Amino acid sequence: MRHEPVNYETIDDAELVLRAVRREAAAIRVITTRNNQRLFRAAWGVLRNHADAEEVVQEAYLKAFTSLENFVGNSSLSTWLTRIVHNAAIDRQRTLKRRRENLLEQNITMLDDPYSHFVPAQGSRTPETALARKQFAHSLKEALADLAEEFRSVFILRVIEGMSVSETADVLRIREATVKSRLFRTRRELRKRLEIEFEAAFSDTIPFAGVDCEAMTLRVLAALKL
Repeated sequence: MRHEPVNYETIDDAELVLRAVRREAAAIRVITTRNNQRLFRAAWGVLRNHADAEEVVQEAYLKAFTSLENFVGNSSLSTWLTRIVHNAAIDRQRTLKRRRENLLEQNITMLDDPYSHFVPAQGSRTPETALARKQFAHSLKEALADLAEEFRSVFILRVIEGMSVSETADVLRIREATVKSRLFRTRRELRKRLEIEFEAAFSDTIPFAGVDCEAMTLRVLAALKL
């Protein structure tokens, strides 16, 4: 009996999970490609460092793909993965903090530029527009980096990544009212800092697409030996 080819792009979360559990590379590729940018942004919201965020996302994927049987569908697959990444980023943040404290005790100066890897998304725009967007993205990222982590993470998940209030609350394990209040305070602070209308530019902020996205997917597949 001849089977019709599977269109992995159209099957739902439950079917993708079943196929990923069976280690179907195409299913895992679809899952990672769909979620790479959101998960990177969630990790960066905690860590504020490109390389650390990438490592956390890759490690979280491997953890998730070896425990997919624990996904019961109470939330979307994307929300479930984002929660894993957020928790992993918090753990990494604590580890890095302890490491920095130990180094400081030894009088070792740490130099770290969390913005060195950041390049705004490219597109068909004039050089002047591209420069303005790059400057804006840099200013916004600096403003976000200055916020407390609990406000920064809410903003990135809710506004930049477009997760719903309930999804954001689910990932961060806080009440929906807390998501709303933190987002209100963050918007107010950012508007005060930037003094411009910034809502329309968020789609290009903290990008993780193209080559970065494909490289992450290939690393995950290689780690899973697929």
